[in-house]
Amino acid sequence: MDHVDYGIPVTLDLPFADAVDRVRAALAEQGFGILTEIDVQATLKAKIGADIEDYLILGACNPPLAHRALEADRHIGLLLPCNVVVRSADGEPGRTVVEAMDPQLMVSVTGRPELAPVAEEAGARLRAALGSLTG
Repeated sequence: MDHVDYGIPVTLDLPFADAVDRVRAALAEQGFGILTEIDVQATLKAKIGADIEDYLILGACNPPLAHRALEADRHIGLLLPCNVVVRSADGEPGRTVVEAMDPQLMVSVTGRPELAPVAEEAGARLRAALGSLTG
């Protein structure tokens, strides 16, 4: 199965907990708040007894951008907030993978070209946040 490129990835030479703190700060610097937080590891362990690596999904939202997107298409809430995954790198102790949803998905999924400027700005801000994590 081919890999579909729908994320913006970066791998950090940081343990998971440190990476989570850095990700939160980097997103805040780009105007993103965290609306939701899902501890996938704890949920899967509690609900079905599955053991996976540290895995956190942060629902990041930049309110002015979210408002612009909703003004263009009220259905866009189905694709909001932008998910940012922070997870321990598989088989690489002390390393953490961070992946942000590419906001261009809003444009490609909806076919609404008026969402392109919002997606471009959101993508630029997410790339800047993730880029700041690697120095």
